[in-house]
Amino acid sequence: MSDQNKDATTTTATTEVEGTWYFEKETELWQGQRFGLRVTAKLDDVHSEFQHIQVFDTATYGRLLVLDGVIQLTQRDEYCYSEQMAHIPLFAHANPERVCIIGGGDGAILTQVLQHTAVKKVTMCEIDKGVVEYSRKHFPEFAGSFDDARTTLLFADGAAFLRNHKDHFDVVIVDSSDPIGPAETLFEESFFATVRDALRADGILCTQGESLHLHQELIARLVSFASTIFTHAVYASTMIPTYPGGQIGHVICGRGSQSPAVPQRTPSAETLLKPDALRYYTAEMHRASFVLPAQLTRLLDAEKQKKK
Repeated sequence: MSDQNKDATTTTATTEVEGTWYFEKETELWQGQRFGLRVTAKLDDVHSEFQHIQVFDTATYGRLLVLDGVIQLTQRDEYCYSEQMAHIPLFAHANPERVCIIGGGDGAILTQVLQHTAVKKVTMCEIDKGVVEYSRKHFPEFAGSFDDARTTLLFADGAAFLRNHKDHFDVVIVDSSDPIGPAETLFEESFFATVRDALRADGILCTQGESLHLHQELIARLVSFASTIFTHAVYASTMIPTYPGGQIGHVICGRGSQSPAVPQRTPSAETLLKPDALRYYTAEMHRASFVLPAQLTRLLDAEKQKKK
């Protein structure tokens, strides 16, 4: 089903390509808006067992990966999300030796995790082989991470895997899609409890936390119930132009006494293989990511008061 030589002006069955532009589909999570990129070639358009996978070349954002009509990454700005998703939880931990990634089949977050010299083993649970296959094919900058000696790649259900690995991991990163359909279970209390039990005593969870511009009530709900499961539950913000609202968040939860909002280590030649390769994350950005707009802060504070 690959469409390597076809001009990108062809309209797909879901009308996501209009002329020379790709438009992200409207969903119930971002009603009334669609983000668009001008595309120059459609490289693949296939249906895996689980989802619709599309890869395009764009005029200004490099290569683009789309799953079920939703932008996953572009080569121009993926580092904003992948660096924050990886480095906030790992630098918030004093010695992150064992890491589990749920999802993340494009390999971008895995690539960042493997930069940490402390990391001895990374287990990735990706349910869709197709995402890994087409990411290897079209995003060679991440392909090597799958072959790293520290990586174990499993095509399996992440929640089921974690239930069988109690008190095992230092950090769990959940690179989930939005809470619609199958991924909805990853935003439920029972899943957060499963992750807590899979973490060691000072373990840290980082999960995709949606947009503070579009999903404040969802964020407040997540942080509220997570705070009853973990010692700490906080929301961090990252700017990224190709995600809805130009921003994405991360819900960071910790079992130990130290707040994940404070880095325990900093980027250096001792902690990272290539510290100069960082383009977004710094220790200062780590702390600043938890400084939130007044409206969301009030909403989170109100949820805290309900618990008292």
